[in-house]
Amino acid sequence: MIALIQRVTEASVRVDQDTVGAIGPGLLALVAVEPGDGEKQACRMRERLLGYRVFADDEGRMNRSLHDTGGGLLLVSQFTLAADTAKGSRPSFTSAASPAHARQWFDRLVELAREAHPGVEIGRFGAHMVISLVNDGPVTFWLQAR
Repeated sequence: MIALIQRVTEASVRVDQDTVGAIGPGLLALVAVEPGDGEKQACRMRERLLGYRVFADDEGRMNRSLHDTGGGLLLVSQFTLAADTAKGSRPSFTSAASPAHARQWFDRLVELAREAHPGVEIGRFGAHMVISLVNDGPVTFWLQAR
């Protein structure tokens, strides 16, 4: 499981013209499920998303997590993160999970995150989404749970 996280002051997801998820300060996480991902990877990704220290402490150091700040978490499925871009000029998606497998484990990640943290919002799986965000920093990290 892969997540590209961005520390944001705000972020939202629209499908058509409807806002389906929005947060204030917190993390936007674009999430890809890989073949073979399951409960272990979903649990580990939840730990990483909620515990990754990317928010400033009183001394300005990145030493606080979503657990510490109570910030929002916006989870958005994005299979393109799992693309193989090693050769050519067109990505291959053979390294991404099938839609059914991806949906199962993305939904499980959402469930796990909501059990452990208030303020979890989501996009709409499989939809064309328009994501708006204000990156704070900018702070962006690539996380993997294998």
